[in-house]
Amino acid sequence: MSASPEPLGAADDPDGQPPLPPAFDYARTVMAWSREPLPERVVATLGQAYGPHRLQRFDVYAPRGAHAAPVVLHWHGGGWTNGYRQWVRFMAPHVTQLGAVLVAPSYRLTPEHPFPAAIDDALDVLGVLRERVAEWGGAADRLYLSGHSAGGHLAAMAALSQDARRRRGVRGEAIRACLPLSGIMDLQAADPAPGSLEERVYTHVLRGLDAAQDVVYSPLSWTAGKRIPFDLTVGERDSARVRRSNQRLHALLAAQGVPVALHEAVGRDHFQTHLDLRQADHPWYARLAALIRRTS
Repeated sequence: MSASPEPLGAADDPDGQPPLPPAFDYARTVMAWSREPLPERVVATLGQAYGPHRLQRFDVYAPRGAHAAPVVLHWHGGGWTNGYRQWVRFMAPHVTQLGAVLVAPSYRLTPEHPFPAAIDDALDVLGVLRERVAEWGGAADRLYLSGHSAGGHLAAMAALSQDARRRRGVRGEAIRACLPLSGIMDLQAADPAPGSLEERVYTHVLRGLDAAQDVVYSPLSWTAGKRIPFDLTVGERDSARVRRSNQRLHALLAAQGVPVALHEAVGRDHFQTHLDLRQADHPWYARLAALIRRTS
């Protein structure tokens, strides 16, 4: 039997519980799934450091005997204020079944660590994997970036931040594609309504920063000249903010001739777009497999 998830505690989550009941239900579900045993064919290596902070860690799930395999990085969600890398573990049997290595990073959370800490962490883990991913049978130049919600935002920022990646020794061609789920691609919001998720971004995530920084930390602002294929997923019942920002990102990339697709999960909400990946036959895995074949 593969390794069990490492013990969890409040110290792993500086901001406590998810803020809304649907988010709490989602967190409870994926955490329960994380405690299930993995198939014998999956080799789990947990808690690898890419920095000194307790949240600068990543877990690796590799097919037994992997060599020069594609590597899928999937960042957890949680509004940049909460969440665990263990929320990604349930995807391991399905990603490794495709012959790929799955890497699940955690990252420093707001408001204790304001932006750009989480974005810096997403880029730093790429730099460390460039040196180490071969230890688990992965290929450092075959990286596929993904994530859910806030994690989808981080995946997109890491994919589009070409110069910042280069400073960490990660070549542009190493990032083969980006496949975010319900990612938040635009942090800009004029006069957000009290109690809304938009207000939470300003009061928790961008707290203490100049108001103009919302555009700097939005993936929509970084599309010019980029050629990385994107496969975007939103739920039909996702928030207007998520749906609109993904539609705009799709339009900006398509206008430059970038291979990009936008998929709407019919009848699904913000959390179900990730929960649905519990099913091995979910179309997202087929699209991932197709991208791996096409870009390898």
